[in-house]
Amino acid sequence: MVDFQCKLHYGYEDLLRIMELLRAPGGCPWDREQTHESLRRNFLEESCEAVEAIDRGDRAGLCEELGDVLLQVVFQAQLEKEQGGFTMDDVADGICKKLIYRHPHVFGTVEVKDTAEELDRWEVLKRREKGQKSAADAVDAVARTLPALWRAEKMQSKAAKAGFDWPDGGDVMDKLDEEAGELRQAAEDTARSVDAPHGVKEEVGDVLFIAAKIAQRHGVDPEEALHASCDKFARRFRFVEEQASAELESLSPEEKLAFWERAKQMES
Repeated sequence: MVDFQCKLHYGYEDLLRIMELLRAPGGCPWDREQTHESLRRNFLEESCEAVEAIDRGDRAGLCEELGDVLLQVVFQAQLEKEQGGFTMDDVADGICKKLIYRHPHVFGTVEVKDTAEELDRWEVLKRREKGQKSAADAVDAVARTLPALWRAEKMQSKAAKAGFDWPDGGDVMDKLDEEAGELRQAAEDTARSVDAPHGVKEEVGDVLFIAAKIAQRHGVDPEEALHASCDKFARRFRFVEEQASAELESLSPEEKLAFWERAKQMES
């Protein structure tokens, strides 16, 4: 039996103590085996589940999922504490100092006229804080672990702020047409067993990258847009499957298209 007093309501300090006990000799074998690397997937999964609760408007679920995310933060900090690294106090100290530094209009004497100016100042302070001396440094600093569409959008947003951008929307759309044409050519070459100069993989990436640019210019979240298209496909596919009187594989292309068009009409 560990030295811990159970009670009706627990707070932040209780969570830290519980984590210490789970990692201590005589604690939980699984918890004692974990490392930063072994918990990486857990961290991602818990964060995604919290986001899903937000998307559902599930406040009770969000409360629970935020607890799971907080557990991952505390877990990682406990691992470092045991190794003589940082502690949760260091984590809190770091984020407090960062927020104060990046909000001089709140904690200092700087004045900003609107949100746009505030965000521009935030970016300048962030680059100074991280020692980024150029726009290229800021682009390179975008995390590779982000979902690819978010990474593409964020990189292009930083490049645009540095003045590297198409002068108008029509030029971007022309670039999309160009990249789509190169993808078509690569796909046709591959189908004919011809060694495509860049390959389908690269050309797909180029099309997605420019699509993310178009999203960025129009203030559209590319991840949300693609998720919405996935949901739309799932709804329409279910309709087609339920309406078809035979297995889908036995239907002709024309029959499948007819069902698909009907599904689109039902939604509109």
